[in-house]
Amino acid sequence: MQQIGKFSLSNQGGFVVKLQFVYVDSKGEKHHVDGTGGFPIGQTQTADPGDYGVPDGVPVTVYAFVVWGRDNTAEQFFIYSKGNPWTANFTISGTTLDNQLGFTGLSGG
Repeated sequence: MQQIGKFSLSNQGGFVVKLQFVYVDSKGEKHHVDGTGGFPIGQTQTADPGDYGVPDGVPVTVYAFVVWGRDNTAEQFFIYSKGNPWTANFTISGTTLDNQLGFTGLSGG
């Protein structure tokens, strides 16, 4: 599994979204943690999951919190490594109740 140090989320949808995270602990249990504040269409936020309580060395992915809509969790997991230069980039598009979250590649390595 690819190691990353940050995630970015580009909002191309007709709504406000928050970049949050889901990680898996050593017991295989999933945990949801808050992240950035809300941001509108046309903006991108980048965040270090460790700044929001994600432990170093665990599998983690993006949780897109759609304000007044259907939230979306990415299917691709990465190993969080504090200080790693790689950023996993995602884009969300669509509407509040019918949105799509997709992995668009790695950058920064």
